[in-house]
Amino acid sequence: MMRRILTSLLIASTGAGLLGLAGCGEREQTAHYEDGRYRGKPDTPPYMAAPFGGDVMKYENAMRTRAQNQNEYNRID
Repeated sequence: MMRRILTSLLIASTGAGLLGLAGCGEREQTAHYEDGRYRGKPDTPPYMAAPFGGDVMKYENAMRTRAQNQNEYNRID
């Protein structure tokens, strides 16, 4: 009976130790640069999204309006 308890305790502690070690592996999280250029997914400019259709002025006006709507000084009145 005691041997069975010790065996199960040993198995449980070994399993917990293996799970703990599995959490220690960390992958590199930096961008990969080769020949001075980023080799990842190309980013599209925000003004190319559907609401703006490539119109830079429309995007800048929308961002300016958004910033003014978040301005606390204007909301105090």
